[in-house]
Amino acid sequence: MITTDQCGRIVDIPDTPKLIVSLVPSQTELLFDMGLRDEVLGISKFCIHPDEWFRSKYRVGGTKNVNTDRIDALQPDLILANKEENVKEQIEELAKKYPVWVSDIKNLEQALDMIRQVGQITGKANQSDDLCVQIRTAFQSINLPEKKPRTAYLIWRNPFMTVGSDTFIHAMLDLAGFENIYKQKSRYPEIHPDELRSMNCEVLLLSSEPYPFREKHIQELQETLPDAKILLTDGEMFSWYGSRLLKAPAYFQKLREKVK
Repeated sequence: MITTDQCGRIVDIPDTPKLIVSLVPSQTELLFDMGLRDEVLGISKFCIHPDEWFRSKYRVGGTKNVNTDRIDALQPDLILANKEENVKEQIEELAKKYPVWVSDIKNLEQALDMIRQVGQITGKANQSDDLCVQIRTAFQSINLPEKKPRTAYLIWRNPFMTVGSDTFIHAMLDLAGFENIYKQKSRYPEIHPDELRSMNCEVLLLSSEPYPFREKHIQELQETLPDAKILLTDGEMFSWYGSRLLKAPAYFQKLREKVK
């Protein structure tokens, strides 16, 4: 099967891959939910869902430091990677030996396209199409506020880092009913907490990943932003672009209710 991945690369994949390695946590969960129990052999050490795979599947290193010897031991006929989460040079080396399909996702439509394409190349087109319909319906059910609260989303501490408009998290913030006050920025800019006050930040969301914000950080930041609503938030709901998207709209709705 000759196909084009989301980075525009031409990839020659067996008609029905039987030896799959996933280097992307959210796509690993997608493969599980589509029923590819036996076909997936290797995952990254950050592929924590589902727990049964995290404990039983062969781990091939981290998303940024793939162990090529471990992949060679599996001889996969399909590797799933991501432009942002994996290192370009490592993926290029793997692509010399194996079919590597790379996703590139910054919004919901690209996520749905990825789900459909992964379903097609793994022989699970019906399952992926049904999942896309369910996800789209779930997002359409979100009740958006008349005025979105001015919001910042922190992903890191020391230095504090947030998200710009060219990220998947920004797209999820918008769909969830929050106005990203750093939408004029790109990627993951460093910020100082004092900026948040001067920018009239009304809601501050502290992500559970990649930095594990805790209750103590709310207390710390509340001193700088006494009038803002500061909440811990599940980073997987905002940044995982596979089948977890089905759960995200209900989570966003509950999160917004805490802001009222």
